[in-house]
Amino acid sequence: SSIMFSEAEVQSARGAWEKIYVDAEDNGTTVLVRMFTEHPDTKSYFTHFSGMDSAEEMKQSDQIRGHGKRVFTAINDMVQHLDNSEAFLGIVNPLGKKHATQLKIDPKNFRIICDIILQLMEEKFGGDCKASFEKVTNEICTHLNNVYKEVGW
Repeated sequence: SSIMFSEAEVQSARGAWEKIYVDAEDNGTTVLVRMFTEHPDTKSYFTHFSGMDSAEEMKQSDQIRGHGKRVFTAINDMVQHLDNSEAFLGIVNPLGKKHATQLKIDPKNFRIICDIILQLMEEKFGGDCKASFEKVTNEICTHLNNVYKEVGW
């Protein structure tokens, strides 16, 4: 299935994403810490985070910082290929497969992460920034969910 982004949508989504990606590690960390704090059940997937209860402690964790950066790097790769379905899916598919089969992450967590990213965009850069990126997060979540269905989740 092709990804339906107009050239204008691609440009505004990339512009919005660049603002938050400039501080990929800090913003990625903020997103994960928020997820673990607001949805504590998500911590169960990360055994080495389970003893951490305070947001401050989590923010200092190299492992959380590293994963926050990985999440943002993966989304950045997708954002670079919004105008090329094949390349976009070439990133989304293996990522989805790994999270479904090896890591066994519930796909609802992708939506949670995406919503927190949108929330952070709105807080830092306003509603237009968030609006420009909403369609991207919907596409990412839809395609990840499709991968899960394909592997029989």
